[in-house]
Amino acid sequence: MSLLREIQASLISDEPNLGGVLLKLRLLAARLGSDILSDWVKHEMSGYPTDVDLPDYRVIGVSFKGTFSGPFGSGINNASIPTALVEQHAGEHWSNHRVRQGIAAIDDLVKSAQESGYLGLDCSNLILLLQGKIYEDYACNDIRGSISRSALVQIQNEVKSRALELTIELEKSVPAAAEIVLVPEGTDNIDKSEVSKIINQTIYGNYTEISNSGDSAHIEVKAIQGNADAFQKILEDSGISQESAKELSEIIQAESPDSKDEPLGSKAKKWLLSNLKKAEDGTWNVGISVATDVIKNAVKGYYGL
Repeated sequence: MSLLREIQASLISDEPNLGGVLLKLRLLAARLGSDILSDWVKHEMSGYPTDVDLPDYRVIGVSFKGTFSGPFGSGINNASIPTALVEQHAGEHWSNHRVRQGIAAIDDLVKSAQESGYLGLDCSNLILLLQGKIYEDYACNDIRGSISRSALVQIQNEVKSRALELTIELEKSVPAAAEIVLVPEGTDNIDKSEVSKIINQTIYGNYTEISNSGDSAHIEVKAIQGNADAFQKILEDSGISQESAKELSEIIQAESPDSKDEPLGSKAKKWLLSNLKKAEDGTWNVGISVATDVIKNAVKGYYGL
């Protein structure tokens, strides 16, 4: 099955693993030579920095309720506060929350709001900004902001929808993209300008390189010698779980390679033999042969072999 159709199959499954889908999209981006798609996938996985513009679907509304006390012991509890007043006195950024977390963090937020149906926001600073501006002669004692769980679920759905729409458009307009497989056979016949246009329209309306080596794909690693963090990131980017990548990173820091031709030390070899089953059973989002190549090349890069 081609890489593009693997992504489609994952997206339309009953419970798609969105993290795994994004990893495959990142690989597809590398094969297509698309920095635009690569950046979008990277931000969806790791989060959007403050200096990067957010897609519209990651800006969600906030609702506010407050507690007020008045003269002679009077009070108003759990009163809704119009967002128009919040924007007027405190700014639009209070009523429209920017969700910059990566998709895994959003998944956790959705799970944590399973029972309540919403997530609370810290609005302590808002009390000062709205003091005396909501109810005349009433003091504002507390303000609670909340975002709907369904708004977070909608972010998940938007990512799935845009990823699926992208693969459909690529399959329709760039047929060669549907022939890309895990073991690459060249992508010279792909119109990369057309790919760029489709990705722009659909998505936005340490050095690693995927390459071919005989009968298996591998990651060619450069400029990571002695950099354990970069080593671990390469493994994670290839589909190996964070836990496994961290384990191997600790092992290679503690031992030396057997030789230039055999970069794995004794502990690393034992680890590899006991962990390759994770590629077979789907714990890792990468096949056995590719995982082996990735690990050996990454270890060589770390040791500078």
